[in-house]
Amino acid sequence: MRQKSQNKYFQISKSEKSITRALASVFALRMIGLFMILPIFSLYANNFKHATPALIGIALGAYGITSGLLQAPLGALSDKIGRKKVIIFGLIIFALGSIVCAHSQSIYGIIVGRALQGAGAIGSTILACTADATREEIRTKAMAIMGISIGVSFMIAMILGPILSIKLGISGIFDITAMCALLAIAVVWVKIPSNTNQIFHRDQQIDKKQLIKTLKNSQLIRLDLGIFFLHAILTATFIVLPLTLTHQLNLTKAHQAWIYAPVLLLSFFIMIPFIIIAETKYKMKQVFVGAIALFGASQILFIYAGSHTSIIIFSLLIFFTAFILLESSLPSMVSKISPISAKGTALGVYSSCQFFGAFLGGSVGGYLYGLHNIKGVYIFCLILSFIWLILAASMQKPEQVATRMINIKKYLINKNDEQINNIEKNIMQVPGVKQVKIILEDGIAYLKVDSKKLNEDDLLKYSKA
Repeated sequence: MRQKSQNKYFQISKSEKSITRALASVFALRMIGLFMILPIFSLYANNFKHATPALIGIALGAYGITSGLLQAPLGALSDKIGRKKVIIFGLIIFALGSIVCAHSQSIYGIIVGRALQGAGAIGSTILACTADATREEIRTKAMAIMGISIGVSFMIAMILGPILSIKLGISGIFDITAMCALLAIAVVWVKIPSNTNQIFHRDQQIDKKQLIKTLKNSQLIRLDLGIFFLHAILTATFIVLPLTLTHQLNLTKAHQAWIYAPVLLLSFFIMIPFIIIAETKYKMKQVFVGAIALFGASQILFIYAGSHTSIIIFSLLIFFTAFILLESSLPSMVSKISPISAKGTALGVYSSCQFFGAFLGGSVGGYLYGLHNIKGVYIFCLILSFIWLILAASMQKPEQVATRMINIKKYLINKNDEQINNIEKNIMQVPGVKQVKIILEDGIAYLKVDSKKLNEDDLLKYSKA
């Protein structure tokens, strides 16, 4: 049985909680703006000059290519000039992109604006800033808060987008997105200190020395392709899904919002037991592969649903349940499989693949819609799901471990290999610890542990506290 720590050292302090919540709200405000466009863009896109299905798809996914390319460079820049400056700069670029979209009459202007939105690629910098502000021992809890903020923002945006667009139109949605960015800048300016100690974090940032090793890991490549396929399918689906609800079910934009709301909430509650089973019953791979199969099944139902309201709603329920389950389980699986001291590198590659997937899904989905109409896009998504299912079925079962870090700088007196080996051996004696790797220059021990058996207080004697 896992023994819960009662020591305050392993609890998030008030200052850590305040900064983490502030950064989570910045993340959420930015993502709400991006997500609000998904359920409505294809309903308005034909109103723009020069719009074609292919260009509409490129516009929807354009943010992905710039975001995928610039995440790592902006994160590295933040190491040199400061996190706060880079976050504010990224939010300004994101706001400018939103304004360009709001005032564009041409689809080409929308593409430029969406690419600018993606160029404000501050996700990795926000996570690095969170790492700066939190102790290693509670980092996992802080990052969980960040993850929850993204999930909540997705659900809120999917409901708000159609509702607000009725009164404001798509230009109004882009204006709201710009205002969200400006509000996020205010939060950063007021809540985030400028003098935070900025260091490189192996658990959240890309280490160039580990990059080749990570790219050669076939198990991680499967997960990278997984997030690539997931967001390609999501983006491609939303090129035609709003049109399906409009043309096949004759639903207005307002009615679509009230379809999304209960379906998303029900999907969330259906997903929770599967996450619990995956983590507590050691069924992570089975649940993961099953969710991919459901994701593909939803595309089959979309293809053959016709104008049957009940089938389309059931398809939506399966689609969102599988999406939320996969979106929440993939980062956990990356953490479990990645080399113990290269988690940040693995997550950085994973994040870039997510954005590249969104670009491919939008571009190819739009092109196929122009050639083969709605069903052509769903067939494309089904093919991607099938390829992903084969890759996932052949992957190794991930070890049931969690990552932990402890700061051991006070113990590194002689700083030689013998001392490091002795400390690693001692930490390995703590029940629940499976792997240990000490990085001398960091002064940190990176651990993989069995959370059920670990007593975190047993690790306290090795920490700098």
